[in-house]
Amino acid sequence: MPNTQYAAPGIAFALIVMGTILSLAGTDLVLPAVPSLPETLNGSQAMAQLVLAAFVAGGCIGLLAFGELGARVDQRTLLVWSLVSYALVSLACMFAPSLPALVCLRFVQGLTGAAAAVFAPGMIRALYSEEKAVGALGFMASIESLIPALAPVVGVWLLIGFGWKSSFLVLGVLSLIVAGLVALLRHRMPPPPSTSVPGSYLRHLTNPTFLRYALSQAFTLGGLLIFVFGAPAMITKGLDGTLNDFIIMQVAGISFFIAGSNLAGRMTQKFGPEPMILFGSAMSACGLLGVLLFALIGGSEPLFLALLFIPVNLGLGFRGPPGFFRAVIAARGDDARGSALVLVAILVTAAAGTAIAAPVVTLGMAPLAAVAAAVSCASVLCLIALPKLRLQA
Repeated sequence: MPNTQYAAPGIAFALIVMGTILSLAGTDLVLPAVPSLPETLNGSQAMAQLVLAAFVAGGCIGLLAFGELGARVDQRTLLVWSLVSYALVSLACMFAPSLPALVCLRFVQGLTGAAAAVFAPGMIRALYSEEKAVGALGFMASIESLIPALAPVVGVWLLIGFGWKSSFLVLGVLSLIVAGLVALLRHRMPPPPSTSVPGSYLRHLTNPTFLRYALSQAFTLGGLLIFVFGAPAMITKGLDGTLNDFIIMQVAGISFFIAGSNLAGRMTQKFGPEPMILFGSAMSACGLLGVLLFALIGGSEPLFLALLFIPVNLGLGFRGPPGFFRAVIAARGDDARGSALVLVAILVTAAAGTAIAAPVVTLGMAPLAAVAAAVSCASVLCLIALPKLRLQA
């Protein structure tokens, strides 16, 4: 049950969302500057790509680190120090003397910025009832889904108008502001869950109920991301399309994801969380199977691909919020470690699937769709094979 002390939780929720947005923007806001970095800092294009990879690698370690720390230390304090550290490292990136130095700083930047994503589900759980928490997670997910679309546009504007350092300046200044607000409004933030609950990552990894929700979440979102990451090369090289076709596919998909994630709370309240999780997972998997079937019968029209990709996103929108919330509940009070493991599972699934699909993305739609569909179908299998959460009366 939520803490009744938080009668007006909107302020805390807004601060949590701002923290997670800043962490996500660490990739997308900087992305437009990457091609110009070799000339600016005297390095290779391959080294410049590591500016992105290092941030993601640091983020994975940061997720696990903050998951462990969050079970031991007041999460509100950790969130403030995470944002302050993230801000300082972001500002330090502006003064990197070389590309290798920037890569090292980006690793630390990703590591320090992971706290908000780890603590957000548990804090939202403390702020709201289950039905409202699912709706809040859906709303947060819909906002976060806009970051990959909007942040690069802002990044291009900053790059053209103020140079490559401006993205790091914006991240640093905004992070300091949010850190100050969290510290000032600490009393509005929910306290961490009781530390009396024993927990460890191994405990969760051997808990089949937790794995039901964590793996199904990772496989549904991972299947979608695998297809998205490979789609630009597949469309332009394998289908002789253009990047505009990819943009149309993404805009349609994100629009329906936002609609689904914002409906998830009300639909979960009406039909129950378990039916919504299974329904959304099956819809997303069927969407990717539809793309695979379309490819196998010779289809190659990018517009039809965009239409077939809609249920993949809509299904994720339906199952994402209740699925993540159930994973947090299945952690049995160890919210920080549970959230961290779900997020790491998503990143590992997307990275591994992308690596497997990389050699075949230019061969057409079918190979990429087959890899993505196999991963997404594994989500449904997890829901069928692993035990459901049994809540105590």
